[in-house]
Amino acid sequence: MSDTDDDHERSVRDAFPELDRIADDDLRAGVVRAWATAMADNDVVDLATVPWFPPVQRELGIDDEYLVDHVRDVTAGAIALAETLTERRSPDLSLDLVVAGALVHDVSKLYEYHGDEETAVGDLLGHPHFGVHVVAAAGLPVELQHVVLSHTSRTSVDPATLEAEVVRRADEVAASAIRLRVLDDLRDA
Repeated sequence: MSDTDDDHERSVRDAFPELDRIADDDLRAGVVRAWATAMADNDVVDLATVPWFPPVQRELGIDDEYLVDHVRDVTAGAIALAETLTERRSPDLSLDLVVAGALVHDVSKLYEYHGDEETAVGDLLGHPHFGVHVVAAAGLPVELQHVVLSHTSRTSVDPATLEAEVVRRADEVAASAIRLRVLDDLRDA
C-alpha cells in the first residue's frame, strides 16, 4: 500500500466517524476501500470539498452543500430509523448493512462529477448504477450493492430488503432538508 493509499484511507476514516458503528471488520474495511479507491481514481484529495449534487445545487442556487455532510446526514437518519424499528418491532434487520449502505450510497458521485461538471459516467451510466460497480469492486456483498442500486427513484429497482428501504427513506429526507433551505414547499422540488 502506498502513502497515497494510506492518505485516502485516513481521509475516509476522518470524514466518516460512523464507520465505527459497523461491527463487521471486513464490511467496514470494504466501505473504506470503496471510498479510498474512488478518491484515488478521481484525484480527490479532500472529500470535504466534493459538492453534494451539482445539477440540483445549480438549479436551487446552493453552493455550500457537500457530499460528506449529506452522506453523514443519511447515515445518522438511517441509524436512528433502524434503531427505532429494532426497539419497537424487532425486525430481522442488519444494522451493519444499514450503516454500510448509508455510507456508500453516493460513492459513485466521485466518478459522476469532476467539480461541478458531469462526467461521461454521470451522463451515460448515472447514479446509482456506477455505484454498484464501485461497491462490487471493493468486494462488498450483493446485499450492499442492492442498497446502492435501490436507494433512489432514478432506477426501476425498488428496495427488496428492509435495510435498503431504510437507507432510501433516510436519503430522501436528507435531500429534502437541503431543498427546504431554499424552497417554501417541497412539492415544487
